[in-house]
Amino acid sequence: MKCLAGPNVFASKERIYMVLEYVNGGELYDKIVSKGRLSEQFGRNIFQQLIDGISYCHDKGVYHRDLKPENVLVDALGKIKISDFGLSALSQQLWNDGLLHTTCGSPNYVAPEVLSNRGYDGAISDIWSCGVILYVILTGALPFDDRNLAVLYQKIFKGETHIPNWLCPGAQNMLRRILDPNPRTRINVAEIKEDNWFKQNYTPAIPYDEEDMYMDDPSLSVEELVETDELRNKSTLINAFQLIGMSSCFDLSGFFEKEDVSERKIRFTSNYSPNDVFKKIEDIVTEFGFQVQRGNGKLKVIQPTRGCTSTRSVGSLSVAAEVFELSPSLYVVELRKACGDSSLYRQASFFTMILSFGFT
Repeated sequence: MKCLAGPNVFASKERIYMVLEYVNGGELYDKIVSKGRLSEQFGRNIFQQLIDGISYCHDKGVYHRDLKPENVLVDALGKIKISDFGLSALSQQLWNDGLLHTTCGSPNYVAPEVLSNRGYDGAISDIWSCGVILYVILTGALPFDDRNLAVLYQKIFKGETHIPNWLCPGAQNMLRRILDPNPRTRINVAEIKEDNWFKQNYTPAIPYDEEDMYMDDPSLSVEELVETDELRNKSTLINAFQLIGMSSCFDLSGFFEKEDVSERKIRFTSNYSPNDVFKKIEDIVTEFGFQVQRGNGKLKVIQPTRGCTSTRSVGSLSVAAEVFELSPSLYVVELRKACGDSSLYRQASFFTMILSFGFT
């Protein structure tokens, strides 16, 4: 399972290139159409990955709001990738009542509470769409369908659907609990993962999130963090569009999201190599009691809570540093808060020390 990231963008003097990941298995929709319906075992595996995927999104405060087989891609190995987040919403978009209020989605897959115009929980409505997808996977048909949209929506509001009795009891029960028109009694992700039918041959996805790497993680050994000289001097190449986007004059993010000034990125140029930049940062911050972790051409500065060994505790701070190459002898250094206490990020004196150490 993987949630698709945005495209990489490259440019020449004449053309702009957008490079997307190639998923050679195509859409889940096409697989269902070609076979009529999928086997219970394969369909359950797809559904397990789908639940893992949306669970990860919800944990990050992202609600898809347009889940359907056309937006689930399957590779040659049967691993799915969730695509098309064009209608998705972020937790920052919740109203004062803690709900979303924009009516959107594909008619056959939209949850009844989304149609009610009274606000809805983005996570619970996504689960409804996953239930519709599961129904289509196992039966090859839509649970709610009608050419007349008014009639279709009435069926969705009432939860009027026929669950075939030739499906195994576990699958029938799962569909009934998901396709519950009452969002308050509808099964949630945690309950789905505890269901016996769902747990058959289930291997939970372990998402790799670089921001969640911590010094006290016992799964990370010293050997795994050792980098070769080649990796230590590696920097991220940057194109003209990314460089322009770094300028505050051209930063349009304020139009689309609220900016917390306490979490602004700090950028400056340097003639030092990436390895020398990281070494200088490391030398400075360790004097202030910070820990340093390096990997994948990046550096993370961690300030654990005083008197506590867990870097995840309230009051801790984690700052990520990355170097972008403008030319073989000129780099942009970017510092940003990865997680932790924003007030500590504002007050952290080592940023001033870094900037005064002759990087510019």
